Amino acid sequence: MHTNKWCAAALAALSIVVLAGCGGDPYAKKPRDTEPGGEKKLVVYWGAMEDWMQADVMEFTKATGIQVEAQRLSSGGILKALQAQRDNPQATVWFGGPADAQIQAKQEGLLEKDVSPNAAQIADKYKDKDGYWTGIYVGYLGFVSNEKLLKQAGLEPPKSWDDLLKPEFKGKIMVGDPSKTGTAYTFLATRVQQLGEEKGLTYMAALDKQVQEYTGSGSAPAELAGQGKCMVGISFMHDGLKYREEKVAPIVLSAPAEGTGYEIGAVSLVKGGPNQELGKKFIDWCLTRQAQEIGQKLHSFQFLTNPQATQPKQAGELAETKLIQYDVNWAGEHRKELVAKWKQATGK
Repeated sequence: MHTNKWCAAALAALSIVVLAGCGGDPYAKKPRDTEPGGEKKLVVYWGAMEDWMQADVMEFTKATGIQVEAQRLSSGGILKALQAQRDNPQATVWFGGPADAQIQAKQEGLLEKDVSPNAAQIADKYKDKDGYWTGIYVGYLGFVSNEKLLKQAGLEPPKSWDDLLKPEFKGKIMVGDPSKTGTAYTFLATRVQQLGEEKGLTYMAALDKQVQEYTGSGSAPAELAGQGKCMVGISFMHDGLKYREEKVAPIVLSAPAEGTGYEIGAVSLVKGGPNQELGKKFIDWCLTRQAQEIGQKLHSFQFLTNPQATQPKQAGELAETKLIQYDVNWAGEHRKELVAKWKQATGK
């Protein structure tokens, strides 16, 4: 289905009450899902693409009759919202974005343990050992470059992290702010895990002198590179695939030869969030094959964690990317202190 049709249908699903299905649907709305004076509503903070959010909301509401209000935020934005709302949470589910922010939220007591029965089919490396979050998708970090600008400058796309420090790329690179976006924090944690803390922060300080702009969205560098607003964006490469598929502009993808980190996009239950039973149903649904396959219809081409799900064929282009042994738990446990050290190293 065309993206615009998905979005229109999704918005319609958000604005009306969809009646529950009947028969053997395991997610069908039960009497406890209603209360005097109106129907319960599930609030979700969403860290993946907005068009995917709209499509998921539509399909979940069709399957369950449960109304959903979803709000698109960066991972850092979601974490800050939950911290601010600790005593009065407004959302019940956190969907998407790198799991390191959810690991920090777990440490701070902002998440509720929820072991979905559908999590049993997800590999252990893609979920929290204590049951606080479960991975939905995996994305690889890399370079999204504007092919036209590269040719005009007579340059090849970057093929290593050190390439970004070359004089010819000065002022031509965009990357997210790691205090705001999970994508950029994955980049920071990747370099520190590769080089050690001191050398990793020295690298980030050197790169700071090359950066044209820090964005508040992790996917923005890929989109802006596609639009010709910068030559190179540091982003998850599936975002580059999306913008190339949607013909934003000529885009070329490359990955650092010395290896790169990756995200596990996860879903979790917010501690104390309203209508917890609805949140658990949403998490159960998110882990199914059918739910995980929705994103690729909207050009979100991440690798999927459910082994029964059909992987996006476009993701095959990224399958040979060299990965480091990225420690997502370490990244999450050290997120707060590492961001503070990055700010000190770069003067931000």
